[in-house]
Amino acid sequence: MENNRNNVTEFVLLGLSSNRNMQRFCFGLFLSCCIAILLGNFFILITVSGIPLFKQPIYFFLFHLSFMDICYTSTVTPRLVQDLLSEKKAISFDDCIMQLFDMHFFGSIEVFILEGMAYDRYVVISKPLSYMIIMNQQRCNTMVAIYWGAGFLHSMTQLLLAISLPFCGPNEIDHYFFDVYPLLDLACTDTHLIGSLISVDSSAFVQVEQGLRAGM
Repeated sequence: MENNRNNVTEFVLLGLSSNRNMQRFCFGLFLSCCIAILLGNFFILITVSGIPLFKQPIYFFLFHLSFMDICYTSTVTPRLVQDLLSEKKAISFDDCIMQLFDMHFFGSIEVFILEGMAYDRYVVISKPLSYMIIMNQQRCNTMVAIYWGAGFLHSMTQLLLAISLPFCGPNEIDHYFFDVYPLLDLACTDTHLIGSLISVDSSAFVQVEQGLRAGM
């Protein structure tokens, strides 16, 4: 993804700390947490997919939630752990954009699935006699498909806003992962409009959540 207005081809993530001892401590901590999260979610995937109750909505959503959690964790944490022990913490512009898209894509789908699980519990409590009719397999599949579509639109919007920014000066990001807001401080242009569009997109994301919940 090239932009002829850009003089910056890579960014430097400053991370959590410049202290080497703290970096080693954070490396062990985050690596342990990453492994625990991945193993825990893999265990959930294997367990849920192997039981007869898999087609029940709560387990169906739990399966997809664990899968999204694995994808989301794999987007940011490996790079964070790697940079903690690396002398050079540079990341290319294309890799930054890919991380931005993946993080918002998997993260937003995860939020939507949590909304779906909350709605499932609402139905089973408030309408127990109609539960199996309301939360049938077709509706669950449709809900997950809508979540994926909404997540794609949200992350694509964030990506397009990011690649529209010109960068011609500093390339150090005081953060441990790549996101849109830290980029606004580095862009060599007035970012007021872009910042407003990001806020509108985030607000629309919340409205979509509420609309999906109200329309179910």
